[in-house]
Amino acid sequence: MMRLLPGGMSADGSSGADADLFGLGATVSTMEIDAPVAGRALVVVVDDRTAHGGIDSLGPLVTELLTEAGFLVDASVSVQADEVAIRNALNTAVIGGVDLVISVGGTGMSPRDVTPEATSPVLDRELPGISEALRSSGRVAGSLDAVLSRGVAGVSGSTLVVNLPGSRAAVRDGMATLGPLASRVIGELSGLDE
Repeated sequence: MMRLLPGGMSADGSSGADADLFGLGATVSTMEIDAPVAGRALVVVVDDRTAHGGIDSLGPLVTELLTEAGFLVDASVSVQADEVAIRNALNTAVIGGVDLVISVGGTGMSPRDVTPEATSPVLDRELPGISEALRSSGRVAGSLDAVLSRGVAGVSGSTLVVNLPGSRAAVRDGMATLGPLASRVIGELSGLDE
């Protein structure tokens, strides 16, 4: 993973083309896979420690699960728990034309949990059924993080945007629930372009 510094330079002094896409101080890792089946995706990890160079355990997990579901994951971006930073990352992904943006973390009840507040203004239309399904499946699986999540889901342009809680159990369960729903939404959104 490359830590980008202001001006688009990485910590090792090389230029980082992704810096212009995701703003100053974002941590970006890219993945190269042969061909997308289900669509292009981007992961946004909302975590202060990870955004400041700490170890990211959730981004790789979501990337792995998305790849297994047939998505080409453009990148995993770590941002601090700040509404503007989160909103900028989501808007950049939407403008970049990905089919799916998954944010992980910042959906709880603490004052730093601002992901839903940052996500709502990005959405053209909310899809509350997806959020309800994620909370419901989390309840059945015994994941309190999923049940207590305030995460939202919706469509921005032709991109599906979904908030997941920041725990491994909630991510695993959420991704299992989200897979068929995301495929359906992305298929319908793709049909609108024809």
